[in-house]
Amino acid sequence: MAKITVKQVRSRINCPLNQKRTLDALGLRRLGQVVEHEANPTILGMVNKVKHLVSIETN
Repeated sequence: MAKITVKQVRSRINCPLNQKRTLDALGLRRLGQVVEHEANPTILGMVNKVKHLVSIETN
């Protein structure tokens, strides 16, 4: 399965609690942090929920 790289590019301040928890579940704790995940439907759904806070690159 393909891998995606997710980077947090916007602050989580003033975001709803469910979006903050989604960022935590993705492993993003601070601004500028980069994590790599498998591109499965669960991860893609989480990324879609916080797409305004992150940038995505496919590998």
